[in-house]
Amino acid sequence: MPIVYEKLLALKIPEVEHTYGPRDCILYALGLGLGHDPLNEDELAFVYEKNLKALPTFALVQGYTPYWLRNPQTGVDWTKVVHGEQSLMLHRPVATQGAVIGRTRIVEVIDKGEGRGALVYSERLVTDKASGATLATLKQTTFCRADGGFGGPKRETPQPHALPERAPDAVCDLPTRPETALIYRLSGDINPLHVEPDYARKAGFPRPILHGLATFGVAGHALLKAVCSYDPARLRSMAGRFSAPVFPGETIRTEMWRDGSVISFRARAIERDVVAINNGRAEVVI
Repeated sequence: MPIVYEKLLALKIPEVEHTYGPRDCILYALGLGLGHDPLNEDELAFVYEKNLKALPTFALVQGYTPYWLRNPQTGVDWTKVVHGEQSLMLHRPVATQGAVIGRTRIVEVIDKGEGRGALVYSERLVTDKASGATLATLKQTTFCRADGGFGGPKRETPQPHALPERAPDAVCDLPTRPETALIYRLSGDINPLHVEPDYARKAGFPRPILHGLATFGVAGHALLKAVCSYDPARLRSMAGRFSAPVFPGETIRTEMWRDGSVISFRARAIERDVVAINNGRAEVVI
């Protein structure tokens, strides 16, 4: 059945309780490639339980509600959806252990028209189970390629963050390993698109692709390294638009522009010279 605007907007998505500890933080960091050089003490702080730090982007897998768009009541052809945009706002630094609640809701649905798809905007609040305090606000845009023309109200698509036209102020190259997706999936996203060669080929890719949020996390690592001196408390927010997939084993180059506390960025797979994340914007503590 096609999307019914009012019904999709009112969809109740079950909340998720997530209890985690140092092992989960370490596994997530390993899934982004930290520890590639075991003698790099800046990275070691995120993959060794002694004086452990949690990556800011670990919030992206907290209270995660996988595959809610597969619910037939959405009217969405989930086999044709792709991750369009992602944002992360931290209200306090991510702890290395705790119990959180993830509550996801649909904020808006934009009908781009017949043959042009639809945009579903959702928001997840991650709160501390014990105190109820909001820890992170995560916003996602999902591009539903096969679901345009359902007759939803006309809405203007928000304009992306514009990157400066000058040369980048900082550039950071971070490698991914061939098995990166196999490790990253253990943090919650078990989509076979990132594992099974045949599944990837049927989806139109020559081989499994890296999770979009893994690419986002690598860009977050670059920001942490280049402008935050590996202090997780200095990265307050981060947002970007996914524009192309990355294949495990490629090197991700993050280009950054500093304008006070605002860092504009984009990330590209340098082996194919394709931009994987565009129109990026982060806020840091100077």
